[in-house]
Amino acid sequence: MFMRKISPRISAAVALAAVLAVGAFMSSPAVAQKAAKGPTISKAVAKDMKAAQDALNAKQWDTALANLKDAGAKSGKTPFDQHMINEFQGFAYVRKGNYAEAARELEAGLNSGFLASGEVGTRVKALSQLNYQTKNYAKSVEYGQRAISNGWADEDIYTLVAQAKYVTNDYKGTYKFVNDWVSGQQKRGQTPKEQSLQLMLSSCIKLEDSDCTSSSLEKLVTYYPKTEYWQNLVTTMMRDRANSERQTLNVFRLAQEVDAIRNGDDYIEMAQLAIEQGLPGEAQAVLQQAFTKKVFKEQREIDRAQRLLDSAKKQASDDRGTLASQAKGAKSGDAEVRLGFAYMSYGMNAEAIAAIQSGLTKGQVKNVDEANLMLGVANLRAGNKDAAKKAFAEVKTDPKLGRLASLWKLHAASI
Repeated sequence: MFMRKISPRISAAVALAAVLAVGAFMSSPAVAQKAAKGPTISKAVAKDMKAAQDALNAKQWDTALANLKDAGAKSGKTPFDQHMINEFQGFAYVRKGNYAEAARELEAGLNSGFLASGEVGTRVKALSQLNYQTKNYAKSVEYGQRAISNGWADEDIYTLVAQAKYVTNDYKGTYKFVNDWVSGQQKRGQTPKEQSLQLMLSSCIKLEDSDCTSSSLEKLVTYYPKTEYWQNLVTTMMRDRANSERQTLNVFRLAQEVDAIRNGDDYIEMAQLAIEQGLPGEAQAVLQQAFTKKVFKEQREIDRAQRLLDSAKKQASDDRGTLASQAKGAKSGDAEVRLGFAYMSYGMNAEAIAAIQSGLTKGQVKNVDEANLMLGVANLRAGNKDAAKKAFAEVKTDPKLGRLASLWKLHAASI
């Protein structure tokens, strides 16, 4: 099954958030001497801290770390001194790209009790990002979920938590987390990111859960109606052994509409099903499309398809010549519906719409859901989107056809 590769790595640029998180307090050299309306740096470390800050402002990271090491070795330093040493060291390590040490220092700063309340949310997010960079995924998730539960998280944090779960093979956890996130976005009228929907899909595939896979693909085609997603979705539906032949043919019709049929065997199967259901015109159109797309590769396959096409053409010629008499002889609602299907197979959508509607009005239709489904398709092909959606909404009894109707509505919304 097609699956765009999902990279578990976040760009190193994401860690800039951590730089910004710890860099704000260093905007003035006076900070090393005194924190506004709070504790002050003690005399024991003031000289080393001032030298460290000057080095940081000059981007001399190793020099700054050496000064901070000296400060840390001083006797008589206060808890606030240690907090500021941790903060300065965290900043230097972030700038050096040593995210493991940066995370350790900034975590100490978070837990010191001296970090301003307004900076806690930013620090928690930064720690989630830094721990992801160092592949400490458990801590990344811990801080990410802390940010989420406190309302500090942005989409990057949600994505990071999802990916951290995924790369640790927690596929159930990934699916649940992303599904909850996406459901919330849908309720708020927001568009989920394609990457998050791909994570859901990939998790379902890893879990070998076909229902989960199908529902994830449906979400993908809802927001990102790309051919490859449609192809994956209808492929899972075509391979459903519980389908009746009529249901399978209707799946093929949707697949053909969204250009999701790719191999010759599927075209041949669709054509054979159409012939068996008395629609040689549809079989002819399907096979002609397959030949136009050059999907048949081997000579034996080409010969087989050509024989079937020749048979479909002959049957279609005979059938089309009897449409007028079929129309006159259609006494029951079901006969008119079947006539409508025949009209559709020859691209006569206006006639199909009239016949199916008349049949439904007359009653005694064997499969009302299929009639409404095909009425919707005929209207869509005729350019009547509103009428098509109304017909699709009437497919209510058969769950498989109901699902197809929902997918046709999604397709209608994308064209």
